[in-house]
Amino acid sequence: MKNSERFKLTVIATLVVVGLAACDKQPGPAETAGKKIDQTAENAGKAIDESVDKLGDKLNAQGAKTGAAMDDAEITTRVKAAIFAEPGLRTLQINVDTVKGVVTLTGSVDSPANKDRAQALAGAVAGVKEVRNLLVSKAGT
Repeated sequence: MKNSERFKLTVIATLVVVGLAACDKQPGPAETAGKKIDQTAENAGKAIDESVDKLGDKLNAQGAKTGAAMDDAEITTRVKAAIFAEPGLRTLQINVDTVKGVVTLTGSVDSPANKDRAQALAGAVAGVKEVRNLLVSKAGT
């Protein structure tokens, strides 16, 4: 190698060493900016985690409500099927509504016996907590 090339390499190496030594002494704008970016990213990550947790809680609550609604719909369907399967009741106007496992029967029946029979059938369906029998008997009661 020529002396001029060695001299250039030595100068470049010296500048690199001095530059690295200066970086160790005081943080420059790049290091400060890097720390700020890291802190911002960490804060954003925490905020995202909190938002995800809150969203998860809301979805769980909504899922529970949906599950209850599906259960009520299923109960209503089963009560209607039981009433429709009963020969003495299938031709009568009996409406069924279910809210949180409480079945409400409305409409009219032709006898007190059929009113009681509809209530018994509804009460026998799995998931029914209570039966509110608001059926009106054309023959009384």
